[in-house]
Amino acid sequence: MVLPKKQAKRSVTRSLIRHQAREALRRHAPTLQAQGHVGADVDGWVLRLRAPFDKQLFPSAASEALKALVRQELDELWQRLAAPASEGGRSRKESSGKPLSAARGAA
Repeated sequence: MVLPKKQAKRSVTRSLIRHQAREALRRHAPTLQAQGHVGADVDGWVLRLRAPFDKQLFPSAASEALKALVRQELDELWQRLAAPASEGGRSRKESSGKPLSAARGAA
């Protein structure tokens, strides 16, 4: 996971994102494993925070609202990965511009 201090200045926020990311992977692992996105042939995943969260909307570093937003965005990313390309699964080049992005990577 790449959670730069420039994007998430408080360690509490970076920790919240890290915990939510691990939990999201646990929730979506059975579906991803069934489709071959998780397993011996996949070296790893890269999760990168691309933009900061608005401090005006989330003044608390670990608020329930921020936790819910992070959970929602991570679920959207994993569901998009799990969706077959014919069902409108988007490529990485068609990113939605949201703060989080996930991409499969060979580490």
